[in-house]
Amino acid sequence: MSNLVYSTDPNWQTPAENSGAQGSSFPNDGILRLRRETKGRKGAGVVCIYGAPPEQIEPLAKQLKKQLGTGGAIKKGVIEIQGDRLPEIENLLVKSGHKVLKVGG
Repeated sequence: MSNLVYSTDPNWQTPAENSGAQGSSFPNDGILRLRRETKGRKGAGVVCIYGAPPEQIEPLAKQLKKQLGTGGAIKKGVIEIQGDRLPEIENLLVKSGHKVLKVGG
């Protein structure tokens, strides 16, 4: 079995990018899934929000960052909010009418 190491094709995408999974193994069923993650961040915790509809990702991230007074980013369709603020994020999302589910440890 051979894995591609280098390609000069500017339109080439990895098989994961072709599947349209947006870097997430969660279904896109309208339920926002919250997970606290530290892996790959040198121990700094972030709360990742999966399952937001594509048209709501940017406004939702902006709203949460403003209300919490913290930083964050959008990476591959996943909203990352800095800090271990899971209960606060859950409360804000529930108050704004979203269905929320906590996943992971």
